[in-house]
Parts: sequence; structure tokens; C-alpha cells
Amino acid sequence: MLNFARFAATRAAMALVTLVIVSLVVFSLMELVPGDCAERYLAYKNTQGQAITLADIEAERVRLGLDRPFLTRWASWLGGAFQGDFGESCILRVDIAQLLGSKFWISLGVCLGSLLLAYAIAIPVGILSAASRNAALNNLLRVLSYLGLALPNFLLALMIMLFATVYYGNTLTGLFSPEFKDAPWSWAKFVDLAKHAWLPVFILGWSATAFALQTVRALMSDEIGKLYVTAASARGIYGTRLLWRYPARHALGPIVNSLGFDLNRIFNELPVVALILTLTEAGALLLEALARSNDQQMAGAIIFLLTASIVTLNFATDVLLAAIDPRVRKSILR
Repeated sequence: MLNFARFAATRAAMALVTLVIVSLVVFSLMELVPGDCAERYLAYKNTQGQAITLADIEAERVRLGLDRPFLTRWASWLGGAFQGDFGESCILRVDIAQLLGSKFWISLGVCLGSLLLAYAIAIPVGILSAASRNAALNNLLRVLSYLGLALPNFLLALMIMLFATVYYGNTLTGLFSPEFKDAPWSWAKFVDLAKHAWLPVFILGWSATAFALQTVRALMSDEIGKLYVTAASARGIYGTRLLWRYPARHALGPIVNSLGFDLNRIFNELPVVALILTLTEAGALLLEALARSNDQQMAGAIIFLLTASIVTLNFATDVLLAAIDPRVRKSILR
């Protein structure tokens, strides 16, 4: 138990160090963008017809603390980030935490829902496919998985929207009904979100399911043919008990370890899907910040929050893997 606690503490320290390094990278990229926040904001104001002088720019730099050394500003930004305070949006001049509100958590929930859907389908189906000798079933699953990998998510979103519009007169866009869009959170609003969120969850989980299915099937096919499985079968263990107790237990280790990678991949696909489905959440805000408004402060906050979510998930999967995989537990005891 002491070794397990030491393992968890080591992984937690590594996760914290990773976050600090990522925050330095994100903050450095924000600083490398031509023109600082004061110049970009005042240039924007200049396009609105306001005359801006060099004195105005310098005064804005002092107000924003841009006259301080780089490391001091990074340390201040990092300390605020760990408390959920990312400062003001460079262009909108609104507190980023207030602007994001629940949008990031909605985006994270959609991505986690897609991840859950993908693995809820891929794990049992992949195990069944690897253990089955039915050629027709295996070929059908292979075609479906290839189709999931070949058909882009944005194209699937367009196809579903077109079908729904033509046959049902419903565009299936947005995450809330008009009456709940700006309403405070309640059970009714959560139910309304669930009624609309199924579509982005399904679309984002489409390719993730195909990828995970291929991975699970390949890992299970490799484990099933090993000697320890044959020995267990010779002892009279067979069927689903044999599959879950021996090859699946070992094959699913890499799957559990790749959850953070899959979450990142799903979130990378979210902005384009959000643009098509007109979703007003963090994916759409990230696309707006990077491609249109050049609001690096907003983009940096979203990227840092996403990284923190992935690092937290990786830490949880490391601990879970140590709990379910005897090989990892054995390595802890060394």
C-alpha cells in the first residue's frame, strides 16, 4: 500500500510539472505573437474611429502589467490560472473566466461523452471480434471501422444536418432551445442540453469508436494467442470468463493509457464540428480567438484548461492501470 501511495504521489508530481511546463509554452506562444495585447486592442479601437497615440499604448501597457519582466508576468499568469483567473480578454476586455462561464465544461462534457460512447462500443465489440471466428461478422466490423476512419466528422455532421432539414425540417443545430439559451442552470436546462448534445457526442464519437475498435481488436488478437491464455483454457476456464480474466485484462492496459490522447484528438475535432452545428462553447470560442479576433489570451486560457483536463485524466488512468494490471503493480514494488 505504501508503494502504491508513493507511485500515485510520483505521478501527481509529474502531472504538476507537466502543467507548469505547458503553461510556460502557452504563455511564450502568447508573447511571440506580433504586437502585444495593448497594441492589438488599441489598433482595434483605431478601426472604430478612435484616434490612438503612442502615449495611450504605453499607458495601456502599464495598466496591463506588460512593462514587467517576462518571468514575472508568466508566474503571475500561472498563479491566476491555477485559481481559475486568466485575466481579461485582449480584444473584448471582459474577464475570461466570466466569458467562458460554463462553456468549457460543456465542451469537456461533450468530449468525455464522445470518449465514453466510443469505448463503450469499441471494447466489447473489439473483444468479440478478436475472439470470434465468424468471417462474415469480422468483415462487417472491419468495413464499419474503416468507414468510421475514412468519413470525416465534419462531413458526417453535414450529412445528418441535411437529412434532418430535408425530411424533418429541423437543422439540429445549437446546444439549447431558445428558451433555455440564456436561462440560469436548472434541471430542465440540463435535460434540454442532453436532448441537443447527443448529436455532437455521436459525431465526435464516430471516428473515435472506429479507431478504438481497431486498437482493441489488434491488442486482443495478439493476447489471445499467448501461452498463458492457452494454459488457462487447459485448466477449464473458457468463454467470457477466460476473455475478461486473462487476455482482456492485459490488452486493455494500453487502451486505458491512451484515454488522454483520445480526449485531445476529440477536442481537436470539436471546433470544426462546433462551427457546422453552430455550437456556442469553448471549441467555437477557440476557433474565434485563433482565426478571427487574434485573442491570444482567450486561446491560451482554453488550451491551458484543455491541457489540465488531459493531464488530470492521464494521472487518473495511470492510477487505474496500476490497480487493474498486475504487471504495473509489480513494477511499483521494485
